Amino acid sequence: MKHSTLKATIFISVLSLFLAACSSTPSDSGTSTSNDAMSSGSVSTGSVGGDGVYGGGVDARGGVDTVFYFEFDKAILTPEAISALRIHAQRLMSNPVSVRLEGHADERGTREYNMALGERRGAAVKEFLMLQGVNGGVLEVISYGEERPAAMASDESSWAQNRRVEIK
Repeated sequence: MKHSTLKATIFISVLSLFLAACSSTPSDSGTSTSNDAMSSGSVSTGSVGGDGVYGGGVDARGGVDTVFYFEFDKAILTPEAISALRIHAQRLMSNPVSVRLEGHADERGTREYNMALGERRGAAVKEFLMLQGVNGGVLEVISYGEERPAAMASDESSWAQNRRVEIK
């Protein structure tokens, strides 16, 4: 099980490096490029800490998402999450501060299962950051499972908001 997770993570890392190499830079004409997509991949909610360092929602130092969403019963990073996490990795390597990766799940499933799923989601983010060169000692994973929902309703839209990892 661990071997297949490592292979998947390595594949995602290589894919993200390939995509980064193919991205373009802004032109003088002011038109948007593929780099603009890094901060628009997922809906972010929450407040940013007064110092502009890690908090819920969007990082004030550059508009980078700090909330990453997952598909039902999955702990696989989306391409949007990978793009934003590469930026977080660069920042954490140049300014190593302790961050907490809070894993969450929607209300479906048992409490125990959702705690484990939140842990797997947080671990996926941590593993990706470490593969980018971040010291694992500054990364703490904690799972809240279904205990801290972002949305209270029992519908697909709310469940989608609750399947997340937040960088704090």
